[in-house]
Amino acid sequence: MTVLLEADPSPVTGHPWFGRYRLAPAAGAATLRDLLRHEIRDTGYWYQTHLPAAPIALPAASYAELFRVSRALLDLVRRTALESAATTEGRLTAYRMPPSEQQLFLADEFTEERYADCVARPDIVIGPDGPRFLEFNVSGALGGPVEFHCRMEVWRRLYTDARGRLPFDYQHPFAVRAQMFRQLCAESGLPPRVAMLGSARDQGGFTRYFDLQVDHFNSHGLLARFFEPEDLHEAWDCPPRLRYGLGLRDFTIPDWAELGIDTAPVQAALDNGCLLVGTQTSTFLSSKLTMGLLSEGRPWMSAAERALVDRYLPWTRVLSPRWTTRGERKVDLVEFTLAHRESLVLKESIGMSGRQVLIGRETDHAEWAAAVTAAAETGTSVVQEFVAPRTCRLAMVADGVDEPYDTEVAPVFGPLLFGGRPAGLFARFFGDGREGIVSVAGAGCSDDCVVSI
Repeated sequence: MTVLLEADPSPVTGHPWFGRYRLAPAAGAATLRDLLRHEIRDTGYWYQTHLPAAPIALPAASYAELFRVSRALLDLVRRTALESAATTEGRLTAYRMPPSEQQLFLADEFTEERYADCVARPDIVIGPDGPRFLEFNVSGALGGPVEFHCRMEVWRRLYTDARGRLPFDYQHPFAVRAQMFRQLCAESGLPPRVAMLGSARDQGGFTRYFDLQVDHFNSHGLLARFFEPEDLHEAWDCPPRLRYGLGLRDFTIPDWAELGIDTAPVQAALDNGCLLVGTQTSTFLSSKLTMGLLSEGRPWMSAAERALVDRYLPWTRVLSPRWTTRGERKVDLVEFTLAHRESLVLKESIGMSGRQVLIGRETDHAEWAAAVTAAAETGTSVVQEFVAPRTCRLAMVADGVDEPYDTEVAPVFGPLLFGGRPAGLFARFFGDGREGIVSVAGAGCSDDCVVSI
């Protein structure tokens, strides 16, 4: 079987950053559909009519660039968020955090800040000038690890040769995360035990999403257990030898609020010595306001850091009635935003799955003007330069087709970072050829692992 094919990029929407080669499908359409859907089963994942027929393959240099820059920018994001105020209370005020996010902080502010960025995943598109970082997701509940694991189970089965070799390289999220927890246990003087905190109610009523992760921990030197919030007291209200002093906070406050799940057991666990990463301070790092502050520049930034931000972050500003810079010009920010609707995106500071994002070119003038005016009054949104994504060619399968077929997709890359270490590269895209906001559970959205060749 020929494994590598010429990439044959689109002369209109493609980009040389994607490289010259791609992976050929290793099975027929029916086999691919069955394997991919079997592995992702019972994890709360939505039904996808369009599925990848191969991993997305990047040149080693492009693959490494995403992680190298992600780690550097995450450090700047962390510094920007923490220097916004000297204390948690000060940051809550500075960020104008809603009441829902003003909870679940540790009493020890040093520990709270120290472990805020343990789990991170930026969202990156490839624009006309290369990679552009649209936002940083910093949370123990971010998507990617389980999805990557399930997809990679299929790709390993199909691409491993008779000598046990693969034609590509990758990092596995579960393996890197286990390494992170072993290190966290060692530096905290805790036994190697990990509490996985979440709820099956957030995963369609199934526990397989958590079982896969717990099973990996248990088979790689860590004693792990999945806790529903109602059972979390068993992690600390027990003899010392049975306690779980460290865990993964695999939920978001908004998701649990929608499901009517009480967070009081989580606060009780925190108050009784359980460290759940990433800590609540991660909400400041994830805020789009932090991207706006970083894009505008901070007094402590070196010239090299300023250049890095200018190269990889699209122009982003916290929207309020004030003057700012756009290139070499000084502009009235609100007037500029109103006048340049087609080249801008409006984002609320806290949001998930693209539900708080307005793309100017897809919005009529009246709706845009109303949204911009309201956002400028609250000061809790950013305006960001729209990045026209470039595409790569990928083999796909869809319901009803007999063979894989090629299509152009515009992936949103998500490099996973655990404890600052590269932990696998995940991608989402519209497999049906549509354009718009690529949401983790949006109509027509597909996903895939990304590998290095």
